[in-house]
Amino acid sequence: MSVTVLVADDQSMVRAGFRMLLGGEEDIEVVAEASNGLEAVDKAARFKPTVILMDIRMPELDGLEATRRILAADNGARILILTTFDLDEYVYEALAAGASGFVLKDDPPEQLLAAIRTVADGAALLSPAITKRVIKQFTRIPRPTPPKEFYELTAREQEVFRLIADGLSNTEIAEELYISDTTVKTHITHILQKLDLRDRVQAVVLAYEAGLVDSDR
Repeated sequence: MSVTVLVADDQSMVRAGFRMLLGGEEDIEVVAEASNGLEAVDKAARFKPTVILMDIRMPELDGLEATRRILAADNGARILILTTFDLDEYVYEALAAGASGFVLKDDPPEQLLAAIRTVADGAALLSPAITKRVIKQFTRIPRPTPPKEFYELTAREQEVFRLIADGLSNTEIAEELYISDTTVKTHITHILQKLDLRDRVQAVVLAYEAGLVDSDR
């Protein structure tokens, strides 16, 4: 099945570049473009794309508010934030709002394509290099107590939860705990269900917001 994509960016050259790159892939199709946040919200509702590539800084309505509105209307929407290496200050907020991850505008083409396919498959994307920069935002956020649901996790699920927050992949978690990849996936499914989270990106956000891991690590 084809992965349909909406590209939202206020720079026409950037949109053209993405369209050219994605157009060369048999399983990916750009179904719409948006030059501002309002357009992105409208076209997300009209075209129901599999993945939305969302720039943060756009006129009329920024990518952060557009992300919120799209997810409020369709909680199943998959949004990849487009950012620069310097990391927009709003990326953390976009992730907290439910975005599925982000890609750097100057990432190699193969990384962008992999990111789109990863998110289209229902997974989240949070690379270790950028995770560290995002985590710095948490040092300025008041720490509430962990949600009561956290204590309903089993001891092993709490272990897995903390390793997710450390940015480990499923394979790395399996190696760390001497369990199979399948068992890790089962634990993650239970964790997300018990904590009412969309994906592992929201799990990372919750972990740092609630002070369950050390943001200085």
